[in-house]
Amino acid sequence: MKKTILLVCCSFSILLSKAQDSTTTTSKPQEVAATETGAENKGKFSFSGYIDSYYSGNFNNPRSRSNLGAAGTGRVFDQRSGQISLGLVQTKIGYSTDKVDMMLDLTFGPNADLGNYGNVVGSLGPGSTSLAIKQAYINWKTSDKFSIMVGQFGTHIGYEVIDAPVNYNYSLSNLFNNGPFYHTGIKGTYAFSDKASLMLGIVNNVDSWKDNNKAKGIIGQFFFSPVSGWNVYLNGIVSNEANPDSTGKAVKGMYSVFDLTTTYQITEKFYLGLNAAIGSQKEDFQGYAPVKAGTSKWSGVAVYTNYAFTGKFGLGARYEYFDNKDGARGLRNYLGMGTSVNSITLTGNITAADGNLLIKPEFRLDSYAKPSGSNTAEAQQFEDSEGKFTKSSQATLGLAFIYKF
Repeated sequence: MKKTILLVCCSFSILLSKAQDSTTTTSKPQEVAATETGAENKGKFSFSGYIDSYYSGNFNNPRSRSNLGAAGTGRVFDQRSGQISLGLVQTKIGYSTDKVDMMLDLTFGPNADLGNYGNVVGSLGPGSTSLAIKQAYINWKTSDKFSIMVGQFGTHIGYEVIDAPVNYNYSLSNLFNNGPFYHTGIKGTYAFSDKASLMLGIVNNVDSWKDNNKAKGIIGQFFFSPVSGWNVYLNGIVSNEANPDSTGKAVKGMYSVFDLTTTYQITEKFYLGLNAAIGSQKEDFQGYAPVKAGTSKWSGVAVYTNYAFTGKFGLGARYEYFDNKDGARGLRNYLGMGTSVNSITLTGNITAADGNLLIKPEFRLDSYAKPSGSNTAEAQQFEDSEGKFTKSSQATLGLAFIYKF
């Protein structure tokens, strides 16, 4: 691993050197003239964000009014049923010049806690409306081809993001829920052209600003666009996420995820997307032990499509299969063992208030594998109206309001 980190550092140096050489040899006459006359490069501030709120009805009518299921991991954010809930409040403050971008991305509300797994919860405690630093980074643009980002930034893994206005579906996938959310570290991106780029980086670990061991993770992404409207992202992360043993010695454990994300704008109205990932875990994950001894694996695939009927109304669908039979991730059944799930989500997208307000009615159906063995009639995945876990599937119908500014 140390050799790999050294190789990434050397790659940074080579790319930075080439980028700076490129900048030196391709300076435009007007840029030189501006320097000679003492013109200043004034930066620009930006301010944006959103607020979302939702209602979710559950056809199982669970007594606890929870959509989470037996293992408590059935949903990421839309966890409560039968009530109107606040989701997330986001504020993004940016400052940019032609050489440097600075971004401070702060979140508030119940989902700020849920999306900030590795950081200390605010003074109001878990489940509160505490503050979370979602992102805080500096991006140095050394040239028009190479940039270096340092700080805390959202993960490159996966199709979906935390930000509700960006995703077409309101509820998040199991691939998102069981993958990384963010990283703290440094990464460099080199653009070969507007159709291909390479990113490499070194991070502390997964979903935490505080490293649980001395090992560092390696991240990477290769982007290319074969034809206009078709984007392909090959993503990866390899990191030792195991806690030290009781004597403080390092444990040789390895966490890895390799991910394919691709999108294709088939026509002006019709859009298609795909996300497929495979992951593995040896030893514990930051103290969280897999069910299976040795190396455990998980995988998933999700297909996305949406169609814009008008400029203000569209309809989208997502089908997902997630396999965690080894029990490496949090998605488990009533017995605490690994499981698998098929999910179908249908989402409407209504745009109002000059494009600032998004209204999303949504239906979702999750069907889990039934536990094997005897006496499992009351050991299913979801709760019924009497508080017993007799349901292997769950259907929800909800409505989300998202205002972005």
